[in-house]
Amino acid sequence: MLLDVRTYTCRPGMIKKHFELYDRLGKGPQTKHLGQPFAYLQTETGNVNSFLHIWAYENAADREKRRAAMQADPDWIAYQTESAKLGALESQENRLMKPVDFFALKR
Repeated sequence: MLLDVRTYTCRPGMIKKHFELYDRLGKGPQTKHLGQPFAYLQTETGNVNSFLHIWAYENAADREKRRAAMQADPDWIAYQTESAKLGALESQENRLMKPVDFFALKR
């Protein structure tokens, strides 16, 4: 299993607007191609303008195939266009991680 851990930071006061836009336009095409996220989390303490989501893949080839299909989807492209117009996202950090042998994750 390969986990794509993505941490985003929104401009102050914009996280709610970002989530509303994602729920309306982004969630459908993203889950159509990537499936349900392993986790989609909002920060409770610390930087309350940040959120994290984790997507699970079988391996790097599976990730590449599914993400390429998503990037070609007109609905995903429309979401990205509207997200850019909103301008809520300030930064993004991605990490590809794999579970350790002694703590197996269930999908």
